[in-house]
Amino acid sequence: MSVSDLAGRKALVTGGAKGLGAGMAAALADAGAAVVIGDVLEEEGRATADSVAKSGVDTGFVKLDVTDDGNWERAVAATVEQLGGLDLLVNNAGIEISSLVVDIDPADIRRMCEVNILGVALGLKHGLRAMRPGGAAGSGGAIVNVSSVAATIPFPGIAGYSATKSAVDRLTRVAAQEAGKLGYGVRVNCVYPGLVATEMGLGLAADMERLGLWPSADAAVADVIGLTPLGRLGEVADIADTVVFLASDAARFVTGIGLPVDGGMGM
Repeated sequence: MSVSDLAGRKALVTGGAKGLGAGMAAALADAGAAVVIGDVLEEEGRATADSVAKSGVDTGFVKLDVTDDGNWERAVAATVEQLGGLDLLVNNAGIEISSLVVDIDPADIRRMCEVNILGVALGLKHGLRAMRPGGAAGSGGAIVNVSSVAATIPFPGIAGYSATKSAVDRLTRVAAQEAGKLGYGVRVNCVYPGLVATEMGLGLAADMERLGLWPSADAAVADVIGLTPLGRLGEVADIADTVVFLASDAARFVTGIGLPVDGGMGM
């Protein structure tokens, strides 16, 4: 059996209705894990769950607003009930709102803090409670948080987003320390994706033109590629396969890290 085989594992992926989250859910299922998708987008989330089910694993959908503590409690309970446990959590849900620093809207910063920081913090809270000894699942596991290359480099137009994704890194490392010292049996890591041509990624490129930072979205993308030693944008599979690695026994002695998956852009 491959150390990357996730057969028998039970996973919850937030923001899994589309984009990177949908790719992560599919990759986990392809590796053998049963998967529940948590998202506020109910129609898209159920459709993605139906698609993932074609891998032959148990799948499901739960409506989840990651900023709400009660939503998290219900989503984790529903996942444990449907799958018979929970030992993998991917905190992927996130939003990006571009702005020049001189034009920052407090409401935008608050919203990003709620989804990107509070959403991950609550995911860690309820994921660890369920996975630790005596929890609803109680068999340990792994949590993977999704940060961003924006946490590692200064890139114009995304100060608020960069700040929130830097916070994801700190949450990850402290949670890993606590989980280890308290004997939870849960590894906690995060990934730093580079720019991927998802709806969010392409929207970011368009924002760079709107803010006057680049003459066009294509020019912004070209400059990102120019800053990337591997010479291309990321693909959904690049990020998803890394999440599978961190969730698997191949990473059994890895915890508390932030792993760049950015083609070298953030080095």
